[in-house]
Parts: sequence; structure tokens; C-alpha cells
Amino acid sequence: MAIGPRLDLRHSQSLVMTPQLRQAIKLLQSSNLEVSAFVEEELERNPLLERDERPELPPERPDPRAEPPAGAAPADSFDSTASATMPSEAEAPLDIRDWSNVYDGDGPSLGEGGGRGGRLDFEGDERGIEDLAIARPRSLREELAEQVRLSFADPGDRLIAAQLIALLDPSGRLAAEDAAIAQALGCDTARIAAIRARLQRFDPAGLFCRSLAECLAVQLAERNRLDPAMQALLDNLELLARRDMRGLLKVCGVDAEDLAEMVAELKRLDPKPGADYDAAPAPALLPDVLMRRAPGVQLAGETVDWILELNPDTLPRVLVNRGFHARAQVSASREDKAFLSEKFQAANWLVKSLEQRASTILKVAAEIVRRQDGFFRHGVAHLRPLILRDVAEAVEMHESTVSRVTANKYIATPRGLFELKYFFTTAIGGTTGGETFSAEAIRHRIRSMVSAETAEDILSDDAIVAALRREGVDIARRTVAKYRESLRIPSSVQRKREKAVPA
Repeated sequence: MAIGPRLDLRHSQSLVMTPQLRQAIKLLQSSNLEVSAFVEEELERNPLLERDERPELPPERPDPRAEPPAGAAPADSFDSTASATMPSEAEAPLDIRDWSNVYDGDGPSLGEGGGRGGRLDFEGDERGIEDLAIARPRSLREELAEQVRLSFADPGDRLIAAQLIALLDPSGRLAAEDAAIAQALGCDTARIAAIRARLQRFDPAGLFCRSLAECLAVQLAERNRLDPAMQALLDNLELLARRDMRGLLKVCGVDAEDLAEMVAELKRLDPKPGADYDAAPAPALLPDVLMRRAPGVQLAGETVDWILELNPDTLPRVLVNRGFHARAQVSASREDKAFLSEKFQAANWLVKSLEQRASTILKVAAEIVRRQDGFFRHGVAHLRPLILRDVAEAVEMHESTVSRVTANKYIATPRGLFELKYFFTTAIGGTTGGETFSAEAIRHRIRSMVSAETAEDILSDDAIVAALRREGVDIARRTVAKYRESLRIPSSVQRKREKAVPA
């Protein structure tokens, strides 16, 4: 057998992930905020891309039952007669000097004022209050520093108070001990304790405490509600956490009605008084798909109950500047032509990827709405079991594509704002063997049963299983316990203790 180099020809098939394909997959699974950020980067990087800033006119909604007139153009076609009112390039050269009689469709004319919509004397300001800058809310430390300047006259006390403010955690607690702070600052422990006691009465009350009981005690003292019974309740918060109402009645020495009032008083207090100041506001969720009811509308011979459309506020609108590309190609060098060709292909691919992403989201959302029609009509109890394979087979896509489409995408429905992933739930078999039930609907049913129980009739997990089996649901006891824990519903023993004393 000869050993040496040789040349062979072989045929093989392989899947190559091009950069454009990776970009399309990334856009498909990204949220609307991530897509907007990516498009902004591409607008800065690619000179052939430009933002579509044309005003989006509200489309007229003709009656779907009416037949279009003969010879009418399609709804999405461009009306060529509209260009008759626009001046041509020969009639309106770019070097116009007199702008006083030129109308700008986006705002008022550029006339005597010297600027768009303004005047040189600043007397015609028509801005509303929403156009003014909103002042940044002050942080917790800024609020406390101002109160320190008004409450402490001694510079040494101010220095100690500033150090205590710096040691606060985000919830308003102080983890460091007085002795450690005194050793670090070189002062007496009693002085630290006295200053900390004064700081605890600052607004909001309950700061600079080391435990939950101390924080609640300071707030109750501010309300003049810290009596011996309430102090006994604060010293035994572990009994309240276990909902051992009988033990609390014995420790506090009060009756059931007084204990209920004391527990209600504790619920009105703030366990973390500093958390509301520096917490960042929750980002607003913008839906990708808008859904509204359209009863009785006939379209293509079928009755349409729901109308879906993409949210125009979340759709980045970009165009390819083909005119600039054609003009730049005339006098460009070989390197410039290669650069322009690369950017032109990237711009075209981005526009196509955005269009494909929008159509795919709408197609998948329409199939989800069609399968979960009972949920939108009657509520969560009628949510049907649904998996990715069911939608993928209906829209003729792969399961991974449907998974990417439903990730981080939201739909605004008459029942609220939901993530598309919410409608995919596992199936629970029925006792008859034919009908299946959604796991989310079973959770809703368990929550309803627990909410309707009385102090004399507390449902155990076995009782819930028996009730669900009578309704045709074949479910195990451990599944009920798992669903109950996911809903943060305590056990039957804890619920019995809690409802033994009305709160």
C-alpha cells in the first residue's frame, strides 16, 4: 500500500451560517427595544441607510363587506397622481434662496421669525408643560443630608451622621454595629447611639435600624401606637410568620379582635422605608402586537372576531438610499465601489430582515389567538393546552423559529398585556381520557377554590385533588402541592391557623 499525497473530489452537504442569516435570527428573537438599538447602530454605521421620517397617516377603514370598485388600485399601492402636486427637480432647484413662501409639511413655514415655528422676540412660545424638563427626584441620601444640616449644629455630629448615611443599604437598614462605627471614627459608642436614635426619627421614619422589629417599633412610636401588647407582638414576629394566632393571643394577652387590629396596623407600616427612593422605575412594556375585537365583520367569506396589527411605535422604519448609491458609484474608485456595494447589500438585507420579522410575528400571533379564542372570550379558565409544535405545524415553520418569535414579544389584548410565551402551557389529562386541561387553568382553579374556603372548611391537598377529579381532571396530589407552592399559597395547616383568628 503506497503512502503519499493524493487529490480526491468529494460531494457533501453542509449548512453554512452566513453573517446575514445570523443577523436575521438575532433580530427575530430580540425584543423591540433591542431591535431599535441595533437599527440605530446600523444607521450610524451604514451611509446608505436612512430613517423613514414620512408622517404615517391614519388609514381609512373601508367596509370589508364592500366590493372594491372596478379598476381601483390595491390598498397598499402607491398613488401616482399624488406626485402631480409636487414640483419636479427642474422646477424646484436645491439652491433656493427665498424660503419665506416654502411650506414645510412637518411644521410652520420659515418666515420672518428666523426659525421654524419661532420668533426673534421669544413672545410666541407655544410650548406646553409636557415640553419642559422634569426635575430629577432627589435621592434618599440627599434628603437625609438636608435634614442633618437642619437638625445638627455641632460639626462633629454632622460628620458622624454623614458616616451613618453612607453606611445605609438600599432598604434603609444599618448593618454596622455602633461599637465598630465608634472605633472607626474615634468617638464614644454612646454618642453614636444617640445620633442614630435621632436619625431614626427622620423622614421617612424607620431608617438606620438593624432589624425588622426595630424598624416597625420606630414607626409605631411615631404614631404613638407602641404599647406593651404591640411590643410583645414585635418580639414574636416568628409566630406571626408561622400564622400561629393562638400562640400570639397567649403572648400578647389580648383577645382575637384586638390581635386582628394589631396585625392590620403592622401591615400598614413600611418594612423597607428606604427602598422607594433610589429604586429605578420599572421600564414600560410596549406591545409588539395590538389586538381588538371586531364582531360580525365578514372577510373573504369568514367571520372575523379579532383584528391583529403590528404596533407602529415598535417598528423601526428604515429605507435604502438608492439615489445616493447611484450617484456615488459614478465617480467612486475601486475601493469605494467595493465599500458601497458591501453597504448596499447590508442595507437591503436589513430592510428585508425587518420585514420578514414583522410578518413572522404577526403570523404566529394570529395562530395563537385562533387557538386560544376561548381565553379571550371567557377568561383564564378556558385556556387550552398549547405547545410550540402545534403552532409550528400550523404556520409551517420550525419549532425553534416559533420559540424565537414568542420570546420577549408582547400582545395587547382586551384582557390585558401578555407575553406570547404565556399562552403555551402543558396539558393535564382528563379522567375520561379524551379531554385535556391547561396547567395554567388548573392553577387558576386551585386559587379560586382556596379563596372561597371558610375557616370551618379548609381544603387539604387531597380534598383539592378529589374536587378536581369530580370536574374531570386527572391530577396527582404532588402536582397539586407543586402548583399551590408556585402560587405561594400556604398549606392547609397554616391556612387553618391564619383563619382561626379573623384579620
